Amino acid sequence: MADKVVLAYSGGLDTSVICRWLQETYNAEVVTFTADLGQGEEVEPARAKAQAMGVKEIYIEDLREEFVRDFVFPMFRANTLYEGEYLLGTSIARPLIAKRLVEIARETGSDAISHGATGKGNDQVRFELGAYALEPDIKVIAPWREWDLTSRESLMKFCEEHQIPVDAKRGEKSPYSMDANLLHISYEGDNLEDPWQEAEESMWRWTVSPEAAPDQPQYVEIGFEHGDPVSVDGERLGPAALLTKLNELGGAHGIGRSDLVENRFVGMKSRGCYETPGGTILLKAHRAIESITLDREVAHLKDELMPRYAELIYNGYWWAPERKVLQALIDESQKPVNGTVRLKLYKGSVSVSGRMSPDDSLYDAHVVTFEDDRGAYDQADAAGFIRLNALRLRLGAKRGRKLS
Repeated sequence: MADKVVLAYSGGLDTSVICRWLQETYNAEVVTFTADLGQGEEVEPARAKAQAMGVKEIYIEDLREEFVRDFVFPMFRANTLYEGEYLLGTSIARPLIAKRLVEIARETGSDAISHGATGKGNDQVRFELGAYALEPDIKVIAPWREWDLTSRESLMKFCEEHQIPVDAKRGEKSPYSMDANLLHISYEGDNLEDPWQEAEESMWRWTVSPEAAPDQPQYVEIGFEHGDPVSVDGERLGPAALLTKLNELGGAHGIGRSDLVENRFVGMKSRGCYETPGGTILLKAHRAIESITLDREVAHLKDELMPRYAELIYNGYWWAPERKVLQALIDESQKPVNGTVRLKLYKGSVSVSGRMSPDDSLYDAHVVTFEDDRGAYDQADAAGFIRLNALRLRLGAKRGRKLS
């Protein structure tokens, strides 16, 4: 049993039911925590809903700056993609929520935390691995793994029986399960459960279709310092404001849509659609500035480690020691990653049109030129280089002749 529980609370149907269920099933005092991660919806109404449920301690926090600065940007320093496509918009938000759940539990003297993630998904793993890594003795209550409420209808019936006020939303409710924050918005369920069915155009919220995007390209310049973006078109912006700006630019040009089938940590394959306009622009820009500032072997090492790093985040191991060790290596590599990248946004695509780093570039036009290199590179040196690298191939070929 638990005497006091901190609940990750949105004020929606699921978490409202969970709040009352915790009060009655565990006879627990519930503390609610609502985070604004840039999901685009007002979070303050959750206060009145929690008060109506008899909650006395209510936490509503704007975490957008911390989310982008301490979680999104460190992840982008590694050019992170899960299974080659997914920019991890949902995954990277979970460690921050787990962190605040644990911190609030300490502040309020709570002995347990609770969340609304189902027993089929990855989020239950991410929340709980994060919580245990930060507070090993914390108790976790996951109602979807305990109760017998298995459908929206059963949740609505529970609300009626327990006098839980539920908003009567105007208009047609989206048939999709969606998760949004400043980095992305995701869609699952309904017709998307058939991987052969194309996503409906009406589903997308943040981006225009590439066909409807402007007929003229737009150029944008992003400035970097130590691997992190700090400016857009010469204007310095904080992390949250910068990502918001890039989301607006990318969305207007139909950039950042993806439709993929991913391998969940719990074992099943899941089809989801994602809109990550600003993140898609950032990934292209960051790789471009690294291309002129990173040593070749450092860049290749980062590319080798990235899939492992992405898997750690996807599977919920942000707070694990191996992720921290990898992060230290990645962050060390970013010291010379400074400069500006110019990109062209056009009908769903983002392409690099220029990159410069006056102080940290390793690109030397005198060495690479096809014109007179003024002695910067002796082409005759290549003969010995090739002979040495061919030595093992020649020895292997001779042996092969003897064996045949």
